[in-house]
Amino acid sequence: MRTITSFSIVVILALTVSGCFEQTASKPAGEGWISLFNGEDLTGWIEPDVEHTWQVVGGVIDYEAKGGNLTSEKEYSDYTLHLDWRFKRTEGGTYNAKIFNPDGSQKTGPDGKPMSVAIANADSGVFVRGSGQSQVNLWMWPCGSGQLWSYHRNEDPKIRKSALPKVHADKPLGQWNTMEITVRGEQVTIVLNGEKVINKAQMAGIGNRGPIVLQHHGGYNENTGKWSPASALIQFRNIWIKEL
Repeated sequence: MRTITSFSIVVILALTVSGCFEQTASKPAGEGWISLFNGEDLTGWIEPDVEHTWQVVGGVIDYEAKGGNLTSEKEYSDYTLHLDWRFKRTEGGTYNAKIFNPDGSQKTGPDGKPMSVAIANADSGVFVRGSGQSQVNLWMWPCGSGQLWSYHRNEDPKIRKSALPKVHADKPLGQWNTMEITVRGEQVTIVLNGEKVINKAQMAGIGNRGPIVLQHHGGYNENTGKWSPASALIQFRNIWIKEL
């Protein structure tokens, strides 16, 4: 019979604990934080009509881009939202992602044509006031996550620039990102992995209250047997909110 040494026990415990840390919610520093995900089920969230699309797997919210958006039961006005997210993998062919200048305009090449780059992509987002207009992008584009999709397309140069991340702060595919989104009125600030990527951008018209939505995007086409090259193959964990 094999004997288990005290050293082996220490190693086993260390591996077990480190595995648990991967899934355990870590409350942000400070007072007033309320958990929006209990690590066990989707209590507090409204699932799409299609069953078994958003699931809790290994203590994280797991999504395979099949179904629809996941929406909080409660609506919020001014708050800071803290959450961890990561893309598990990419599917489908490459995606032509636009390349932007620092002022938010699309970069052009020597021939004057808009520039893009073919990438393996995954795509999701957070709607901070319930509607797509209030979307904060999570994706793999060169500009980075945090882009305010509806406002980055605005013709006003000032609005367009403020909606583009100031720095690409995303971690590589498969690694966890930590994001904090602060919403005050129609003003939004986003910190991604310790970098302030959006600073007090104005999101006019998003309303003064709404649920938090985790976005569905892309998916698998049963008819063609193919994936969209921009599918929300994503996981979330450690979701906290502090109302302001």
